[in-house]
Amino acid sequence: MNACPPSNTSGNTSRNTENAANAANAANTGNTGNAVNVRGGSPACTLSGRVAVVTGASSGIGAATARRLAAGGAAVALLGRRTDRLRALADELERTTSGTALPVPVDLTEPGALDTAARTVTARLGRADLVVANAGAMLGAPFEAAGADEWDRMIDLNLRALVHTARAFTDDLLAAAAAGRPADLVHVGSVAGHTCFPGWSVYCATKAAVGHLTRNLRAELGPRGVRVKNVEPGVTVTELGNDMRDTAMQTTLARMRADLKPLTADDIADALAFAVAAPPHVNVAELVVVPVQQG
Repeated sequence: MNACPPSNTSGNTSRNTENAANAANAANTGNTGNAVNVRGGSPACTLSGRVAVVTGASSGIGAATARRLAAGGAAVALLGRRTDRLRALADELERTTSGTALPVPVDLTEPGALDTAARTVTARLGRADLVVANAGAMLGAPFEAAGADEWDRMIDLNLRALVHTARAFTDDLLAAAAAGRPADLVHVGSVAGHTCFPGWSVYCATKAAVGHLTRNLRAELGPRGVRVKNVEPGVTVTELGNDMRDTAMQTTLARMRADLKPLTADDIADALAFAVAAPPHVNVAELVVVPVQQG
């Protein structure tokens, strides 16, 4: 299984994807001593020519994923609210990669906003065949003290915006699959979707919904050639959670990240890129990526 080499654009390169791809090649050939070196052995990156959409692209996993996909040869539409960051990232990718980067400022929670964004992407880059629904919020608090507005924000971003992202680009993905090309719908979930974390109940519920939505869409769209997958990170250092109001939960999150060697956004981006670079008949359907110490 060939995958694109890890990106150097963010200055934090992971070797895990290369090692996993080499192991897969060894298993496919039955020769564990002569695995293909993906960095030097792949004639062309399998993301070349693809049109990718990444939501929540202004920071964290979204920005790292955009860098990774662009480094692999994809044209990338950057969706998010923070226009200055999107433009800065697009400028960076235009300088450091051969692909095209298109900033698309959008509030994913606004009715109709994603349909408008999808039309912009199609007009500028062509029809999308790789969609990463990554935008989200993580706002912890004891259930009896939590603000309902924080619950609503997580439901709006983690679930409703993700559903509308998928819907806005499903026709494009089906068209790519019908033409015999790879078509990927990637949801960025969380291990919280199947693990209990006191104080994070509503966040966990949104991620559990993402997991089951992914499984159902896989059953619905998979027979028509669209690979629907859920990437579930464990403890990862990003901006996620920085804006929660409950100071005790902020401390809990900081301690969780300090008590083990956490993942970086680049680690998740590398894993995601490996999954979408698989041969078209292969779907890495559920990918749990956690720090070793998290178990």
